[in-house]
Amino acid sequence: MLFNLRILLNNATLRNGPNFVVRNFRCGQPLQNKVQLKGRDLLTLKNFTGEEIKYMLWLSADLKFRIKQKGEYLPLLQGKSLGMIFEKRSTRTRLSTETVGFALLGGHPCFLTTQDIHLGVNESLTDTARVLSSMTDAVLARVYKQSDLDILAKEASIPIVNGLSDLYHPIQILADYLTLQEHYGSLKGLTLSWIGDGNNILHSIMMSAAKFGMHLQAATPKGYEPDPSVIKLAKEYAKENGTKLSLTNDPLEAARGGNVLITDTWISMGQEEEKKKRLQAFQGYQVTMKTAKVAASDWTFLHCLPRKPEEVDDEVFYSPRSLVFPEAENRKWTIMAVMVSLLTDYSPQLQKPKF
Repeated sequence: MLFNLRILLNNATLRNGPNFVVRNFRCGQPLQNKVQLKGRDLLTLKNFTGEEIKYMLWLSADLKFRIKQKGEYLPLLQGKSLGMIFEKRSTRTRLSTETVGFALLGGHPCFLTTQDIHLGVNESLTDTARVLSSMTDAVLARVYKQSDLDILAKEASIPIVNGLSDLYHPIQILADYLTLQEHYGSLKGLTLSWIGDGNNILHSIMMSAAKFGMHLQAATPKGYEPDPSVIKLAKEYAKENGTKLSLTNDPLEAARGGNVLITDTWISMGQEEEKKKRLQAFQGYQVTMKTAKVAASDWTFLHCLPRKPEEVDDEVFYSPRSLVFPEAENRKWTIMAVMVSLLTDYSPQLQKPKF
């Protein structure tokens, strides 16, 4: 019987190619995971399909359950090393990646600040990428310019992960989506209401929300809209997936009917000289209970932190509807999942969540 099954499988593989996936004929489900991310870069979520992003979230939930709930020790990254380049400081990105993320899985992270490494200054980006490729298994870089990440990825022979850039912040969005999946039970059909700057967080949402069947309503002040190239691609994603994309300059219009109210800093690192101008431009964009009154009855609130009172008042930020602290914790589980998926062949043991 087993011999005959092997013959059938071999014949099927010859007919269908090496990517043939055996199915359980009784339940119609794959017996192996078709998503393979090992060796990939994570520069932006536009480079990933909906199924690939869902896989990273599934793996995040799996690691969270096995380590936090069951108390298991999983040295999945034992013998692996990670270079961490931080041109911009961060509490959550460093802590989630370094001590409680990569190290918890048995790996060895190496933290590099601007005092240790100057991208493209003392050494070219090409040379830096090649040196790091010879000494580490992956690099997470938190940088000012997306173009620097693109060059690192082009020249490196190891995975490069975007820890934040001027254009995208993909690892933050993974944490946001895991938080929403845990709260709502599914992401499909949710309406995300963005109220704030047309920045890297919004860009990353625009590159991924439609792939989950989520709608997006974004309000930004005039002159602070999202990047035109991002808007163009986001419209294509919305059309492909049958979702709604609305861009406005009216915060209440964006909040109306939204399940998730989302904002972020109005003044990113490197924009300090624009503070006075930005505070003036963002008048009326503070998220308050007045904003929430026009949202859906099950509304929740997200902010990637750190938060300033002018962005969201205390009544909303510390309310039971606020998910900001579970969101912050999930930075840990999602970055762990990213590293495991890019560096190992591990597959989740937990049943796949509903997305």
